[in-house]
Amino acid sequence: MYRTHYCNDIREKDIGAKVELSGWVDTIRDHGGVIFVDLRDYTGITQTVIHDESLLAGVNKECVISVTGTVSERDPETVNEKLDTGKVELVVESLTLLGKCRNMLPFDISDSRGTREDVRLKYRYLDLRSDRLHNNIVLRSNIIRTMRKCMEEMGFLEIQTPILTASSPEGARDFLVPSRKHKGKFYALPQAPQQFKQLLMVSGFDKYFQIAPCFRDEDARQDRSPGEFYQLDFELAFATQEDVLDVCEKVIYEVFSTYSDKKISPKPFDIITYKDAMMQFGTDKPDLRNPLRIIDLTDFFAKVDFPLFKGKPVRGIVANCHGKSKKFFEDSLKFATSIGMKGLGYLTLTAGEFKGPIAKFLSPEQKEEITALSGIKENETLFFICDAKSIVNREAGQIRTWLGENLGIIDQDSYEFCFIVDFPMYEIDESTGNTIFTHNPFSMPQGGLVALESLEPTEVLAYQYDLVCNGIELASGAVRNHDIDIMRKAFEIAGYSEAELEKRFSALYTAFQYGAPPHAGMAPGVDRIVMLLAGEDSIRDVIAFPLNGNAQDLLLGAPSEVTEQQLLEANISIRE
Repeated sequence: MYRTHYCNDIREKDIGAKVELSGWVDTIRDHGGVIFVDLRDYTGITQTVIHDESLLAGVNKECVISVTGTVSERDPETVNEKLDTGKVELVVESLTLLGKCRNMLPFDISDSRGTREDVRLKYRYLDLRSDRLHNNIVLRSNIIRTMRKCMEEMGFLEIQTPILTASSPEGARDFLVPSRKHKGKFYALPQAPQQFKQLLMVSGFDKYFQIAPCFRDEDARQDRSPGEFYQLDFELAFATQEDVLDVCEKVIYEVFSTYSDKKISPKPFDIITYKDAMMQFGTDKPDLRNPLRIIDLTDFFAKVDFPLFKGKPVRGIVANCHGKSKKFFEDSLKFATSIGMKGLGYLTLTAGEFKGPIAKFLSPEQKEEITALSGIKENETLFFICDAKSIVNREAGQIRTWLGENLGIIDQDSYEFCFIVDFPMYEIDESTGNTIFTHNPFSMPQGGLVALESLEPTEVLAYQYDLVCNGIELASGAVRNHDIDIMRKAFEIAGYSEAELEKRFSALYTAFQYGAPPHAGMAPGVDRIVMLLAGEDSIRDVIAFPLNGNAQDLLLGAPSEVTEQQLLEANISIRE
């Protein structure tokens, strides 16, 4: 045997027992005549005491060793309260070197966070030995186990769907895999198990889920991996939007309440329409920890003789900036111009009077009206955002976030959840002017065929919904369009002929003609959930072996060149 106990197992009850431990040498401290070696395995650390220096021949930090000895009580003055094993130590009688380690490590594992990310990723197996990364991966495993438990308790069946599949337009670039047996043809890695999970509903499986890998050739962000990511993918037959939100809420609340001591939104989570989210928060991913809200002042300023706001939408944000210096307002203006705004007007209510560059344009009656509209109170400031209709909400949202962060009013000790619902079914592509789907093309339009035939495309709402936490989208889903007639019309509006619909989505198109139940689903993102619960800023720090921001695997060297023989077998030639 290599060990009778794990490093974090031994306690005062084991004093006098002979045990064997195995692990990595965390630290070596020579106190002259006695050497202390902290031994680490995946459970924790035990201090070992070595009196015979010859036992350590060839041993240095991060070597793998096995030691046998007797558990002893530490002297009171040497007790280490920071360790679970801090009241005992192991007096070593024999030591075996199991795995050598170079004397010079690429970086200090205990301080890996201060190391350049490219070095950490190249030596990821060392980086993962650090407490922080190690604990993140353990947390990830525990979270996934809890997700599975919740889904199984609600009667969901775990089913795996294919990794090699057909390319389909789902919003991002596919990763393509050439076929050896079928010259000139390609598989695609699934961007999501979208069509498969819907086909499972048609197949009669009432409740499906899996921890699904998804592959999208996208640029990296702090909260997005550039290659693959994992989601808790689930689908229900004979289900409404409310049924899906209820399942998602139960799982998410269980996960966050189990693995965090922070405050969590009480159930049921707030439900906010897309329209209200864009107006009140300037984004469909609102951070509800920020108490600031955006108000619409367009109608008010239509009556005010202020040329810069004439004929344009105007938004307002009331914030308590009392005590802030002139530099704060200068910085707010600098931020506004940095995001493309031409300026940032404001009024401050001081001693019952409005002060600011816009005050002189308001009559006494208009000052009373805007006070009532905005709810501004003494010593508060009302900021104004005015721009084109297509960007004014987004800009107001960015100003809201800047104010929240710089005023220090965002609660850092809470998770605030909400569902965003009633997304538009279609939008206009700014570059082409064409009508395109805004979200999942397989979503059911609200109002069905009647809505599609009677409303302007941009007025049609879809049964689509997102889960948002602290300004981060954690999940997305929809009630699916299972009616073949509604599907034909929905795709026709987006520019797809029936022949193209049948060709590009042949499996679903055909399956829905053989009795498809109403069905709906959602997919919370595992990586982002772990990132939030681990308190990390980068999603790469909760993935065991991530690609870097440039979509490269620095550990194994992917993407890499392949041999001419491999290209020949895959029927591929490289074009310069």
